[in-house]
Amino acid sequence: MNDWILPLVVGAATGVLSGFGVGGGTLLLVYMTAFAGVEQRLAQGINLLYFLPAGLLALPAHVKNGYVEKPALLPAIGTGLICAALSAWAATAIEVGLLRKCFGGFLIAVGLMELLGKEKK
Repeated sequence: MNDWILPLVVGAATGVLSGFGVGGGTLLLVYMTAFAGVEQRLAQGINLLYFLPAGLLALPAHVKNGYVEKPALLPAIGTGLICAALSAWAATAIEVGLLRKCFGGFLIAVGLMELLGKEKK
């Protein structure tokens, strides 16, 4: 009966983190595949759909605070849509085990970049 409470809390928490730019979508993907038992491809599709409203709701605050370079907005949106479509197509062509390893490698690379990256002044 209460099987929906944990996913609701995780979805809300990752939504808030996405608004802060922390990478809530990545955390949601990890939760879905590692803890909720969702198949990798389905979790990635859900994650892409989840990001659209989360990003859209965060955009006004980022524009208001001057964090959006308006001339770069349309090229970034266009490139993002094209890359998302190509990545979704590639994900359907790759074996799930390899897809999981690529995602794990991506998480390790991003984590190392965050830990070892030079701090901006």
